[in-house]
Amino acid sequence: MTADSVPMRRLCKLDDLPKGDAFDALGFAASKPGRAGVFVMRSGDDVKAYVNCCPHLGTPLNWSPDRFVGLERECIVCATHGAEFRVDSGECTSGPCLGDRLDPVAVEVRDGDVYVADWEGGD
Repeated sequence: MTADSVPMRRLCKLDDLPKGDAFDALGFAASKPGRAGVFVMRSGDDVKAYVNCCPHLGTPLNWSPDRFVGLERECIVCATHGAEFRVDSGECTSGPCLGDRLDPVAVEVRDGDVYVADWEGGD
C-alpha cells in the first residue's frame, strides 16, 4: 500500500527501530481512547506493523514497553497467555488462538521515516 491509496501516519525514524538489540520492536499508543496501539518491528530493511491486540482476549501483547518478542527472538509472544505468532505473517502457531492471526497494519518507509496506515478506524 502506498500513501496514495491509504492515509499514512508518520510514527518514527527507521533508525529508531531496534536492529537485534534487547528489544526488537517499538510500541505506539493509540491516539483515540479505548483503541489498541500498534507495534512496529524491523529485520534489516523489512518492516512489519501489527495492532497490539491479542486475537484471543483482546489484551495488549507486550509484557513491558517494547517487549513483544520471545526470548529466542523467533516469534511474537502474548504476555497474557503465551500464545506465539509468526513475525512475518502474524499467524498464531501456539496457544489458545491457534490459527488466528494478528491484525497487520500497512507500513512503508519513505526518506528514512516509518509510516503506517490508520489502524484505529472509527470516529
